[in-house]
Amino acid sequence: MRVFGLGLPELLIILVIVVLLFGPGRFGKVLGELGSGLKAFRDSLTEKKDEQENTDKDGNIEPK
Repeated sequence: MRVFGLGLPELLIILVIVVLLFGPGRFGKVLGELGSGLKAFRDSLTEKKDEQENTDKDGNIEPK
């Protein structure tokens, strides 16, 4: 598995350094906020897709 050209050992070393710099509590908060941001992003994409499905041939949003 390669992510950005990095293998598993390199990613683990980076993870250990980040945890040492920020501490496990702060690192957990950052990951939680990242997860919340990704969820909000996915929700907005789903909402946009739903709006596109509810448009008529002229692009007007049909009432629900």
